[in-house]
Amino acid sequence: MKILVADFIYVSEGYIQKKAIAFDNVIKNIDSLDVLKKMYPKAEIINTPKNSIIYPGFINSHVHLEFSNNKTSLKYGSFVPWLKSVIKNTDMIQKCTTNDMKKASKEMLKSGITSFGAISSNGNDLKTCVDAPQRVVFFNEILGSKEENSETSYELFIKRVENSLKYDSQKFKTAISIHSPYSTHPILIQKAISLAKEKKFILSAHLLESKAEKEWIEEGNGEFYNLYNEFFGIAKPINTKKSFIKAFDDIPTHFIHLTNASSDDIAYIESKKHSVAHCPRSNRLLGCGILDVCKLNIPWTTATDGLSSNWSLNIFDELRAAVMLHANDDLMSLSNKLIQSITNVPAKILDLNCGVIEVGKFADFAIIKLPDCPNVLEEISLWTILHTKQVNQLYIGGNRYV
Repeated sequence: MKILVADFIYVSEGYIQKKAIAFDNVIKNIDSLDVLKKMYPKAEIINTPKNSIIYPGFINSHVHLEFSNNKTSLKYGSFVPWLKSVIKNTDMIQKCTTNDMKKASKEMLKSGITSFGAISSNGNDLKTCVDAPQRVVFFNEILGSKEENSETSYELFIKRVENSLKYDSQKFKTAISIHSPYSTHPILIQKAISLAKEKKFILSAHLLESKAEKEWIEEGNGEFYNLYNEFFGIAKPINTKKSFIKAFDDIPTHFIHLTNASSDDIAYIESKKHSVAHCPRSNRLLGCGILDVCKLNIPWTTATDGLSSNWSLNIFDELRAAVMLHANDDLMSLSNKLIQSITNVPAKILDLNCGVIEVGKFADFAIIKLPDCPNVLEEISLWTILHTKQVNQLYIGGNRYV
């Protein structure tokens, strides 16, 4: 048994003071230090520096570890030129090594990420995710735009799913991701959704990330028309926006981006109990626009996306970008929502027994230290985002990793 002590603890109701946490692999009790010492007289007392805050471990709901070796090879600024550069640099991307992915995992760890949702295109990141200290929701991704190749694509996908299922545990969970409406044939979509329903897999999908995608799946023209003719010999979209979104009607799905979704799209997605991952830096670098998260009535997370469209997997970098991006929103309210978007909200979406500091939850903690004592408790979220580059201590399942 251990007892963790700090000046502040972030719980469901907000920030509290003069409390401590008793834990082994799960949280056993939250009370004053004196009370906990009497309850657990042999417990190890772990003190933290002055002005420290204990947060539940942070959750990065959407990341592509397989793209962790990009630095200056891909073209930023607009989505279709970026996508063309991804296609043309496939060999470089496929050379991403286990060491590259381990380095990316460690970077997340230092910024307090104790759980992440890994989007796996080909399974090369499986070993890294299984061996990672973090909890991992492993999204086997399916894509393939040609009907004649759908059977082969699905067989390869099933093999990856079955392989990842071998490692399911308290820290590793198999899930499914459908790439996007422009890249995944309806046959594959229906099969993957049926499998997710049968096996109760968590489901995610990229949707309405760019203006080009929107024009393609709504009108069958725009930049995607030229792209698909050039690379794949396809002259019309394989899915419409309506058919793609409706395919998910009966299964809650974590949609990624939605930066080009209309108010009607958002309302429909809300009616079906879906959620969305907000990736502000990726959206900016690929010229995709801004998702106004503060106006959403659907659960939303903040995620880094992959290093193919970002310069770091540091969650504090992402939160600071979001603070600056949403310049018209109330600063304190936005900051509080951003902290929720990397703690309790993704925990619910990914069905993880963490994300909240309460009895019975996993003992996953991210401890950060502020440079000074905050004058007002309600401002701690903002100060955390502005002043933190990496955590002071980090625990997963009661074990310390930072």
